[in-house]
Amino acid sequence: MSARQQVQNLLDFIDASPSPWHAVKSVEAQLVAYQFIKLDETAKWDLQPGGRYYVIRDDSSIIVFVQGQKPLVETGFKMIGAHTDSPGLRIKPNAASGLDGLLRLNVEVYGGPILATFTDRDLSLAGRISYKDDQNNIVSLLVAFDRPLLRLPNLAIHMNRAVNEEGLKLHKQNELPLILSVLAEECLPQAYFSQLIQQQSDCDAERILSWDLAVYDTQKGVFWGANNEFYADSQLDNLASCHAALQALLDDAVLESGNTLVCAFFDHEEIGSESNKGADGSFLGDVLQRIAIAAESHREDYVRALAQSFMISADMAHAYQPNFPLAYDPDHKVTVNKGPVIKVNANRRYSTESISHALFVDWCEQAGVPYQKYSHRSDLSCGSTIGPITSARLGVRSLDVGNPLWAMHSIRESAGVLDHGYMIKVMKRFFSS
Repeated sequence: MSARQQVQNLLDFIDASPSPWHAVKSVEAQLVAYQFIKLDETAKWDLQPGGRYYVIRDDSSIIVFVQGQKPLVETGFKMIGAHTDSPGLRIKPNAASGLDGLLRLNVEVYGGPILATFTDRDLSLAGRISYKDDQNNIVSLLVAFDRPLLRLPNLAIHMNRAVNEEGLKLHKQNELPLILSVLAEECLPQAYFSQLIQQQSDCDAERILSWDLAVYDTQKGVFWGANNEFYADSQLDNLASCHAALQALLDDAVLESGNTLVCAFFDHEEIGSESNKGADGSFLGDVLQRIAIAAESHREDYVRALAQSFMISADMAHAYQPNFPLAYDPDHKVTVNKGPVIKVNANRRYSTESISHALFVDWCEQAGVPYQKYSHRSDLSCGSTIGPITSARLGVRSLDVGNPLWAMHSIRESAGVLDHGYMIKVMKRFFSS
């Protein structure tokens, strides 16, 4: 498959995944074609050597694994971790309000988005609702409005003369509510919103008890540049890493390698990972223990297997943008279309250390993939990933890598076409090693 085809598959994946809940559904749809079996955490698992399985926790985190045929205590777990969530805006419980003839939706900031990029965009809603079914059970349903529904119009420059000198600053409480509709005099805002959800979900409004709804950009992913060497979409951080890991796992040679392979895609990374389904929760450890139990490993053997294990924490990296040279360490500038980036931080904001670093370099060289090295400016605060969290919780060797990305945490991010294929290729090499 060509680099362009790989990226087109990525764009299709992202465009079908406007929320973390939809992202997990998109992953699940690909697994079905490869005969993966869905497991229930509340049931007893009967795992067979060579078996292909996945388990979902609370709809937006998923762990996919292949039960190895080689002795687990000798090979350990070969794991790639990424996250399904992206920074943005979420709808508050009492969603709708009316002011000066307009119906607006109240939002809360999720994570650390570049808020200015949400203005003047064709926005909509996606997520899940929770409701009572005919048997009086509480169940969930995915919903997505596949049309422009909302907008955050900018203030005219005539009323904000300093915007080009001082930047656009939005008050998180007062200036982020999104315009939904003209408010009719007889209309109650909350009732109007409930009816809107009912129409989209085909679920009676009185049955709907709650929701998790994210704001997303309806513009589809595109190729751009003089030679279409770049691409742009929302949520590249970090659905691009999820997609690359999944494509590497679903390679026929990788699936038949005999290794115990794991892809763990977590929600809540952008807000610290501290939840029952985040990387700082028990999800991955619970699944790994059950894999070891099925392999008839004793407690000591499980710990020995962890000591043989390795995790690639895959999250996007900061590509050099020449308009802003002072934002980068001049000796650690990374460039789009020049290969995966190894991320290093002395204060362990990234999990990379010299041995994991060297191992990844070796896998890149074996795969014929170029690689780059990144370190943040010493006078700027560095972001973090799931790498240090999972490495500490499990006691496994890990490193942090990612493809170079422009405009991280914008509603519209950009990257290089060649890099996605490079990342898939080196991940395949890792899984097969």
